[in-house]
Amino acid sequence: MEIWTEKYRPKKLEDVAGQKEAIKRIEAFVKEKSMPHLLFTGPAGTGKTTTALCIARAIYGDDYRQNILELNASDERGIDVVRHKVKDFARLKAFGDVPYKLIYLDESDALTSEAQQALRRTMENYAQTCRFILSCNYSSKIIEPIQSRCSIFRFRPVGKEDLKERLEHIIKEEHVKIDKEAIDKIVELSEGDLRNAVNMLQTAASTGKHIDVKTIFEVTSQANPDEIKKVLQMALTGKFKEARKELEDILIKQGLSGLDVIKQIHNCLVELDLPDKSKVELMDKVGEFEFRMVEGSDERIQLDALLAQFILHGKK
Repeated sequence: MEIWTEKYRPKKLEDVAGQKEAIKRIEAFVKEKSMPHLLFTGPAGTGKTTTALCIARAIYGDDYRQNILELNASDERGIDVVRHKVKDFARLKAFGDVPYKLIYLDESDALTSEAQQALRRTMENYAQTCRFILSCNYSSKIIEPIQSRCSIFRFRPVGKEDLKERLEHIIKEEHVKIDKEAIDKIVELSEGDLRNAVNMLQTAASTGKHIDVKTIFEVTSQANPDEIKKVLQMALTGKFKEARKELEDILIKQGLSGLDVIKQIHNCLVELDLPDKSKVELMDKVGEFEFRMVEGSDERIQLDALLAQFILHGKK
């Protein structure tokens, strides 16, 4: 089966979802075929790589693959990749009428500082024959000299309406049988990451069943928020054994890790019917126990200890 994130990847800039402001500015550069170096920054799954490939298609047409070098900086993050692969490609003249080639560096915030310094010099030396498009999640990890050489575009999480529209297009094309509530749940769980949303839909569709909300929770290894709220409410009313048993069932039934559960506790805590002061105190505890887990503490012990904190707070 073809991967839907690739099958339905937009081919034109105007089809990139949820980034209208950035796309409008980029289209002006493409129209003139006079483009500076670009820096795309923003969360995963918001269209950075897709936009870079759409730029290449718009500038070079069918020959775009010959005129763009794609590198993932998290795989090849050392100075050698800049000295050899990037420089060798930048030296060559572009095919066709456009006087420059494109080099796309994905996850460029993973480059070492030495590699970034070498990249800065390469960007200067080959400005006549090459344009760079850098993509990163955190622009603060890109050194200032590179940022100052680029036009910066900030990609925001894809809005709910844009996510829903793209999912409904795929559902129609693939003849998927799905409830409206399940589509809304995919949109909610993806948190603005379109790639994640499409992957969730494809995974759910691969079960061959009519897709409902329960199917979405099963394929995404997420507990139902109502079940998590039930555990927290039991703990707040002093029912430690019942809350612990319910949480244990969720962990075993869904095959979740402690970190998965504590993130859902964090999300559900905001929606509990508690005074703001209580929510703040408990949120502080959730953060503390999440840190303990990340540092390597036993997950089951830490989750029991967190439930104990909810019980102590409930007794107040």
